[in-house]
Amino acid sequence: MTPPELATRWMHALTSTAYIPLSHAEIQQELRDALAQLPSSPESVANRLVSLHATGPDSLRVTIEVLAPTFELPILARLSSAYAHAMRLDAFDQQEQIKVAIVRAKQRVERTLKVSQARFREVFDSAALGIVITDLSGRCVEANDALARIVGLSRGADLHDRDLRELYHPDDSERLDAAYRRVGAGLVNGFRDQRKLVRADGEPVWVHLVVSVLRDADGEPAHHVTMVEDMSELHLLQRSLDHQLLHDSLTGLSNRQHFVTQVERRLDGTPITLYHLGLDAFSVVNNGLGHDTGDKLLKIVANRLGELAERKRAVLARIGGDEFALMTTSDTVTSTVEEIQQALGEATFVDDHGIALSASIGVVDRPPSFATAAELMRCANTALRQAKARGKRQWALHDPHDDARRRGRYALAASMPGAWEHGELKIVYAPIHLLETREVLGAVARLHWDDLSHNDTMALADSTGLSLPIGRWLLREACAQAARWVEEFGAKAPSLHIALGALQSRDEDLVADVKRALDESGLPPERLRIALDVSSVLAGDDNAVVLHDNGIVTALDGFRGGHDELAVLAEVPVRTVITRAPAPGRETPLHQAMRGLITTVHGFGVRFAADEVHTCAEADDWHAAGADGVIGLLPALTAAEVTELLATAASPPPAAS
Repeated sequence: MTPPELATRWMHALTSTAYIPLSHAEIQQELRDALAQLPSSPESVANRLVSLHATGPDSLRVTIEVLAPTFELPILARLSSAYAHAMRLDAFDQQEQIKVAIVRAKQRVERTLKVSQARFREVFDSAALGIVITDLSGRCVEANDALARIVGLSRGADLHDRDLRELYHPDDSERLDAAYRRVGAGLVNGFRDQRKLVRADGEPVWVHLVVSVLRDADGEPAHHVTMVEDMSELHLLQRSLDHQLLHDSLTGLSNRQHFVTQVERRLDGTPITLYHLGLDAFSVVNNGLGHDTGDKLLKIVANRLGELAERKRAVLARIGGDEFALMTTSDTVTSTVEEIQQALGEATFVDDHGIALSASIGVVDRPPSFATAAELMRCANTALRQAKARGKRQWALHDPHDDARRRGRYALAASMPGAWEHGELKIVYAPIHLLETREVLGAVARLHWDDLSHNDTMALADSTGLSLPIGRWLLREACAQAARWVEEFGAKAPSLHIALGALQSRDEDLVADVKRALDESGLPPERLRIALDVSSVLAGDDNAVVLHDNGIVTALDGFRGGHDELAVLAEVPVRTVITRAPAPGRETPLHQAMRGLITTVHGFGVRFAADEVHTCAEADDWHAAGADGVIGLLPALTAAEVTELLATAASPPPAAS
């Protein structure tokens, strides 16, 4: 709905509840301005509504109904609170005027008795607020009909001579007695408070009280004047909004914010156990049977977990789409986990579909008292991710030592963008050796960061989605450097090999990125070798075929020798497969098996290379098994060091003296 349409709808709703002394066009313009202002300053909009005299009994309710589909709940909560405050201030202004009118009428009674009485009576009887005048003992001298309606009586006269304290709610009686006594003793001029009164039918009613004192001719306190505003509707609305802010709208359970607050209250040495539940394959229900069915199932899950929580006197919350949290005290973890799975595993029929669920569960058992609620929630979430990694219906207990290691890894991953920005990521070149002659066939461009290897660095980049931009940067920079070597050393320049990560291997823009790097650098395509992650080729990606069609030699990295991988060699044009398997010791069954695998690979016309080979003994073992080449036999070098070696090799030996 557009803002003008919403303003028109709002205008019609407001004008049906209160008289606004403006034309429809003026009201619409005021409300359009209010809509523009509402997201940033609900308080100003509330003041604007009161200033427009949109103060009817139902004005706030219809406002919330009109605006609820468009604006978020916190904004409407602030608007409701600010509206109530503005109404009270407006009422207070009226009250002050009334009190001044009352006092002046009493003081001028001899001179203008009839006029003053008429004026007082008009104000007293027609006021929207309840007004009662009592003596200092609390006996009602006079009350208007508005007050009578608030407390469930027919006329103000029904309160005459009654003790006002009879209307106090028992919970508030003592506090109100004390406040009235302070006013009567002259210690304060008056007070304002929000309390409960008791209606004639026994039901409580929330009211806002404004109490002041009337003094006699000698200036001594003689009567109390109490003004009463019925706040029941606003109070109920506020309570409803407060409940919605702290509870899940679908299941009625506590939400994350409320749950964290309850966890904080238990961090006083109480032996608590925190369970973070993630429903297994819940997306299958949503995608297969529809979100309505999924919502119904979530309600059933909430009810079953609620019954379990009630038996254990535990705290339960829904903290995500298909995630719940449970906090117990003095608990046995294994039995509770089993009870959770049993509660969820019982089949139930939803829309004629028999559905049963299981959950992966992360557990934090009896954490130290100095841990914060936020830290416990993070630890439980970490344990849940570990449980999910193991499969369905699994649970994992939080391990502080393992968590510390993982956090260190996450910290590195989070700091990688800054390290790249500041030039801390370097490109180094690892030589590729032909095992038959130990000749250097080429150089593999790799990332080096701190003490991390290329594979570790790319794994961290994959975890943050940074592997694609870093991989493109590596491709551009390495191609540019290889082109400079070709320009300077010609045929003696090493061919460039680049091993791509899993994400970059299946990137739809890979071929375009490679062609762009070749075009910008001027490197001939036949000088470049691209090794794609074998998982991307197994998944059916055609980047290897397209690269081959564009004259670029390709290889498969991460080769393990499975049936599917061997089948790929018959379909995808690759020149080499690269494995990271450990070197097979001679005269072992593994050696014989590896030799047979390499023979099979050679049968496809494909070479076999081994990565992460760091010793000559390992290289010899691979040579004996039939491998063609190894990577890592010598330390990786920077571009400058490679250039220096190439220059030395190209220089003629010194002439004999």
